[in-house]
Amino acid sequence: MFRPLIVLALAVLLSGCGYNTIQQKDESVKAAWSQVLNVYKRRADLVPNLVATVKGYASHEQQVLTQVTEARAKVGSINVNADDPGSLQQFEQAQGELRGAIGRLLVVSENYPQLKADQSFLSLQTQLEGTENRIAVERQRYIGAVQDYNTYIRQFPTNLTAKMFGYATKPNFTVENEAQIQQAPTVDFGAPPPAAQPPAPQQPAPQH
Repeated sequence: MFRPLIVLALAVLLSGCGYNTIQQKDESVKAAWSQVLNVYKRRADLVPNLVATVKGYASHEQQVLTQVTEARAKVGSINVNADDPGSLQQFEQAQGELRGAIGRLLVVSENYPQLKADQSFLSLQTQLEGTENRIAVERQRYIGAVQDYNTYIRQFPTNLTAKMFGYATKPNFTVENEAQIQQAPTVDFGAPPPAAQPPAPQQPAPQH
């Protein structure tokens, strides 16, 4: 007879102390993290086709091609734990290296007009641009979800409930360059370079 009343009382107590809201916010963080992994995986999945396409026109650019391949392999070898600050930092560093390697490969493509006109390359370029935009968006959403969760479980009396059930604050992405995160890099190399400006005419030397 008393057991249902005790269970009901505990449920009301936990609800009033924020337990249910902690669960909701924790699930929001997990969902946001899944989306982050999805968009990063999409970028990594584009790399083999990108390397193969560039290699067909610029096979002697072996150093850049190798850098991209190795950076992708490094990303794939990391078993990231988003709740571990060290693991998240390692994951973020590897993703940054892959992003940089892809950028260098795209810059190399400027030297090969036939490559830039290849339909497969143009399609990959468009997909990469869209993926970079999605990465920026999903990172921002994850940062917001973690901030919301961390702020909530540090408030009184929710912090007591969080401590009781082992819910700690979560590490977050570093924002070393917020502008770059909010605005994805342009990967359109179809525009011609700006024309060089002619040198200014020299003034004649004054006559004495």
